[in-house]
Amino acid sequence: MAVNEAALRELAHADVLAFGPVGFVATVLPVTLAYRELSDAAEADDADVRPYLDRLLAEGSPAGRAYAATLLARIEPDAGRSVWRSLAVDPAELTTFEGCVMRRTTLAEYAAGHLHPH
Repeated sequence: MAVNEAALRELAHADVLAFGPVGFVATVLPVTLAYRELSDAAEADDADVRPYLDRLLAEGSPAGRAYAATLLARIEPDAGRSVWRSLAVDPAELTTFEGCVMRRTTLAEYAAGHLHPH
């Protein structure tokens, strides 16, 4: 499975972080679908997504960097922890969705939650 460039662009410009359906009508956002495409590509044996994740981490929006860190932590746990540590000092703001709950946070706070889960 090849990496979809349109999905990468969607993630690079993401303004919200949502891994599942959001809102009262359970809408799946385009950025969520893009993350799922990249995740599926990472699970395919013929796709090396690491260069794309590195590009998202370097050039992506705050939400795009969080998506990249999340996937990297899944496929390369040590590298993922290292990235979360570097993001834990980033004051950039992002919006997260968990079901119907929308929240503004900083990338630092979000990353800290991955380094020290509750």
